[in-house]
Amino acid sequence: MKINTLPQEVRTKVAIYIRVSTVYQVDKDSLPMQRSDLVTYCKLILETDNYEIFEDAGYSGKNTDRPAFQDMMKRVRDGEFTHILVWKIDRISRNLLDFANMYQELKSLGVTFVSKSEQFQTNTAMGEAMLKIILVFAELERNMTSERVTATMIDRASKGIWNGGRIPYGYDYDYGKREFLLNEDEAPVVKLIYDLYLEHRSLVYIVKYLDEKQIRTRLGFQFSPTTLHIILRNPFYIGTYRYNHYRNPWTREEKDKSEWIMVENHHLSIIEESQFKAVNEILDVNARMVRTPGKQCVRKNTHVFSGLIFCGLCGKAMHSTPGKKLVSGYRPSKYNCPQIRRGMACNNTYVNDSVIGEFMINLILNILNARKFIDEETTLDQLQSMILMNGVFSDVQSISPDGLQELLNLFHHSSDDAIFKPRKPKKANIAPEMKKLRADKLKVERAIDRLKNLYLYSDDSMSESEYIIERSKLTDKLEEYNEQLGILAKESVSKAISDEDFVRAASQFILSRQLQDKTYIFYRKLAEVTNVDVLREFFTGLVDSISVSYSRITNVIFLNGLSLTFSYAEKEPPIE
Repeated sequence: MKINTLPQEVRTKVAIYIRVSTVYQVDKDSLPMQRSDLVTYCKLILETDNYEIFEDAGYSGKNTDRPAFQDMMKRVRDGEFTHILVWKIDRISRNLLDFANMYQELKSLGVTFVSKSEQFQTNTAMGEAMLKIILVFAELERNMTSERVTATMIDRASKGIWNGGRIPYGYDYDYGKREFLLNEDEAPVVKLIYDLYLEHRSLVYIVKYLDEKQIRTRLGFQFSPTTLHIILRNPFYIGTYRYNHYRNPWTREEKDKSEWIMVENHHLSIIEESQFKAVNEILDVNARMVRTPGKQCVRKNTHVFSGLIFCGLCGKAMHSTPGKKLVSGYRPSKYNCPQIRRGMACNNTYVNDSVIGEFMINLILNILNARKFIDEETTLDQLQSMILMNGVFSDVQSISPDGLQELLNLFHHSSDDAIFKPRKPKKANIAPEMKKLRADKLKVERAIDRLKNLYLYSDDSMSESEYIIERSKLTDKLEEYNEQLGILAKESVSKAISDEDFVRAASQFILSRQLQDKTYIFYRKLAEVTNVDVLREFFTGLVDSISVSYSRITNVIFLNGLSLTFSYAEKEPPIE
């Protein structure tokens, strides 16, 4: 960090920062008003006309990821300003941690922070104390407001008022009368789904049946087992409005039943209660053998690479199933593309733990060993030879030059205890249409977050009804993207790890298994004597994603962002 060393004779220069949250506020002259008042304050109170104005229009105060603010801070770090002047401290950020970090940086730079409305300057002991007190109460108010909104939504639901969201398949909603109506085209399909499940007890059978009859979802997509499961589990179809059911709607993690809001006879039903109960009893029985969304089930098998392997052809997360048990007692898992299981256009072949494990454990081992021999003269070809030195890589023709260069740079610029600089992980190589869907999904998730902050914290907040309607529209879009992706949305948690964490985790495992002097590791033998949960924890602690095409690993992305792409000497099998 560059420390401000401005000499005393340099006159005061003020960075005036202005922010409003919405275009609506900009149109109401909020920006011009702030600008005028702060310029006047600068001249009369700070006694200087040496200032520069930085404006962020239409940005939330949730964090400091705003262009003008970042530009201002860069120039502050370069020693250009002695003061930062704002209308109110929440113009910088409504997040206590963000503001505290910025304040500590300003203090180390010797820059004074001034708030016009709160009437304090941090170059005095009293001003600094007042700032800290205000920040504490600002954070308290934020949390209390969020709690009040939650309480309001629960109160509305308990009175039978719909809080918005996706209109369940089989229904329409009359926003004027605020009531649900049966959809003449979709309601019979819901009844058919329940009837078929009672008869055949198979979600896969219903998927095939509906596909053969060309019966599609509201958006025109093929029904999936997940979509059917949601319909069969939803008491909405017996006329019951359920709210506050999920701890997080995207992960389908249920709250305790005592927290649910259940309003019976809320609207017209499609299914009889007796049929609903019979169907759900069957689902409960079948749940012992399958993984049910949002419900913890007893699982007989732990799949080491579950959630890490993606189809290199279509980008879908590959499904895991138990493989054939070997004489030794070891049972490797098999991973298949879900598009094949649904009879859709993907010709990828399955792959098992032995293939993936052998490749991955030796790739990590070779990376750890290579770092001992790297110097400034090492070429990309030499590094590639070190990484591909074992027989498991015999059919690998090359590693992508950009990946090798990235690894070589990390070796050169890292200490002996760290080979990777912390970066945000890259995403797995996926088909263009999948990439666009995922990008659109993230945009909607960010829009929902911005809408909530606008409702809770903007100076001229929208009404509760407007918030609910807009949130409902965004929620509908989000579920549309989830349906197209063919999976339930999961809570997105960044798993980026630092250089030290990567090396420590890898080295400790290698050392603990007495493998530090090995040049090759036979994965199956390792798996036969190592607890499967230990292996899974090891790989999930290092790897972000593995792309597989025709039983060959084509791309590996580690949690620290390093991406290695592999090409093979033989041509891939032709698509039939």
